Amino acid sequence: MTGREEEWRFTPLRRLAGLHDATFTPGGRITRTLHAPEGVTGGVVSMDDPRVGAVLTPFDRISAQARSAATEAYAVVIPAAAVLTEPIRLTVTGEGGRDAAAFGHTLIEVGAHAEATLILDHRGTVTYADNVEVNIGDNASLRLVTIQDWDGDTVHAAHQRIRLGRDARLRHAAVTLGGSLVRLFTTVEYAERGGDAELLGVYFADAGQHLEHRLVADHTVPDCRSRVEYRGALQGADAHAVWVGDVIIRAAATGTDTYELNRNLILTDGARADSIPNLEIETGEVVGAGHASATGRFDDEQLFYLQSRGIPAEEARRLVVRAFFATLLQKIGDATISDPLMAAIETRLAKGPA
Repeated sequence: MTGREEEWRFTPLRRLAGLHDATFTPGGRITRTLHAPEGVTGGVVSMDDPRVGAVLTPFDRISAQARSAATEAYAVVIPAAAVLTEPIRLTVTGEGGRDAAAFGHTLIEVGAHAEATLILDHRGTVTYADNVEVNIGDNASLRLVTIQDWDGDTVHAAHQRIRLGRDARLRHAAVTLGGSLVRLFTTVEYAERGGDAELLGVYFADAGQHLEHRLVADHTVPDCRSRVEYRGALQGADAHAVWVGDVIIRAAATGTDTYELNRNLILTDGARADSIPNLEIETGEVVGAGHASATGRFDDEQLFYLQSRGIPAEEARRLVVRAFFATLLQKIGDATISDPLMAAIETRLAKGPA
């Protein structure tokens, strides 16, 4: 792997701390804390458990390294027909510092006809590679919020693969705020007709951060839907965000309805955003398929309007950024999740570029 390959050409390999070529330094640790309503089970299982690898097969070097180096998996099981009114929170805390690597594997199973919200929250400092497998049963619904709010020198490379059963529904929200380098690869596959996936993303890159999101919505069966919307803001020298969205509509996937959108807001000089939406369509019998992408600076007219009404420049700037993210955060559908995330974004904005 040289970094010239399409899958890696935006990723600074030298900053991966050896996760991609097995030159990492072992010794990192992760701890997991689960808070869940009654009926939900969670705990360590063997890597020989037949559920490990049922949804996710390693497909690149880091994913394969995480699979081979993980000594155990952690399984969260939501029983069939359970309708949870409280969110499940699985907190993953890294320890050991940037120069110590750790590996993980997580299984999430949602039984048929169940409805649940699960927050996967990442904290601490470590070099970490993990695989996450999510299996959503027939007619089940999962809101999955994955938060990356690591300390500033963390390296995190994650692979998430989600399988939707017949008429299953997914609302996936990736929120990436912390870490030196964070690279998330999320894939959605449809096992049966009627699957519906909404993939949302919010990221805020400060000086020196590299935040990378890659998504694949793989439509292999008829009559399924996907919607993708990611928004990011960047400030400070060498702040870098990468978003690559791929929608594949196979020949058999007639009746597909899909759209993907990425927006980036550049707050200061020296920041850079790369945005690449892709569509691969093998059948003409689709309901709809499209994509859009835009990257720009503050709207001077908006700032002028606010300042002409007596609003100070910094407050006007904060209001514009808040409006940029607000509609997307509202789509998460839970104020107890979205409000703290907006507060975290405003804290970073108030600090200003490093």
